Amino acid sequence: MKTLILSILLSLSLIGCTEKKAEPKAAPAADLSLGKSIAERTCKGCHGLEGGGAAPGIPHLAGQRERYLLASIAEYKDGKRTHAALKDMTANMSDPEVRSVVAYYAGLPPVANVAAANIQLSSPYQEGKALAVPCAKCHGEDGNSKTPGTPTLAGQQAHYLVTAIEEYHQGDRKAAIMGSMLRGSKKLDLEKLGLYYAAQTPAQRAAPPVGDPVAGEPATAMCGGCHGAHGVSTDGATPSLAGQDALYLVNSMKAYKKSRQNWGMQRYIAGLSDKDIENIAAFYSVQKSAPSDVVPSTVKELVDKCNRCHDADSNPAMVVPKMNGQDRDYLVMSLRAYRDGKRQSSMMHNMSFAYSNAMIESIASWYSSQPADKH
Repeated sequence: MKTLILSILLSLSLIGCTEKKAEPKAAPAADLSLGKSIAERTCKGCHGLEGGGAAPGIPHLAGQRERYLLASIAEYKDGKRTHAALKDMTANMSDPEVRSVVAYYAGLPPVANVAAANIQLSSPYQEGKALAVPCAKCHGEDGNSKTPGTPTLAGQQAHYLVTAIEEYHQGDRKAAIMGSMLRGSKKLDLEKLGLYYAAQTPAQRAAPPVGDPVAGEPATAMCGGCHGAHGVSTDGATPSLAGQDALYLVNSMKAYKKSRQNWGMQRYIAGLSDKDIENIAAFYSVQKSAPSDVVPSTVKELVDKCNRCHDADSNPAMVVPKMNGQDRDYLVMSLRAYRDGKRQSSMMHNMSFAYSNAMIESIASWYSSQPADKH
């Protein structure tokens, strides 16, 4: 009987042992000599044996966080990042090979970015303010025009302002002085100008001498669908009308009856009398507006938000790259890809969605000019 009991207990103990889950095996240590040979064979053409990008737009890998490089290769393998050559190269690499080449590059000293020494650091706001100096004569120093017939730019949607300036240059809008102003400016310069004015506070206007604001309000029911309640637009491509100069609004609406092109506006304005137009303009001119955007006044303020994650070596759970000393063109390309949804990361997309090209260029210039982080 004792023998039977001992046999049963032994059987139960063996069952318990067989059901106990084995501890996961630790990944084998990276082989740096193997990593270097892989770098020599497949990576050197773009990233060099020292881990520096061989041309603008190619990222530096030397001294980068190991966990971030591992995550990046996984994204190329899975197709979450679109780069045909990298997808093909990483598809044939085993896990030990990936760990080894990543450890090799992560262990190298950071690349000294000589080109970054010549980068001028300033925010889009600061540059936009400088570009606005010639505009002050007509539009006011802060974009609040005091000349009848001249539009107020303070608080206006930045994207709309860029589009409007381009229309003057192309001749789609008729104004001789605007056709020549800023003609040689680059698109990025126009964005900076727009951001500066977007951040300015529109002044409250008194009732204009022509038109009845009370009579004009019912006639704006159709306008509100695009230009927002009381003329405060929430769409970057559609202008705010609140607080705008009344005579400018009158002239603009009448222009749609003659030469200015916009099918929706032409159709609506066609049914309005001159009195209706004056009343609508009077209503919008006395409405209270506000800056359409909050733009950091310095580039340091602009990158502080990014540094909450990218300057976080103390948190190993965050799989984010070091940014300091990185190639500027690569940073521009990457930020645009996140903003435009071409690289998958909901957090990065949400963070960068509102960034203009000018803001992205400033962020990239800042980080590329900083000394690369050392181990």
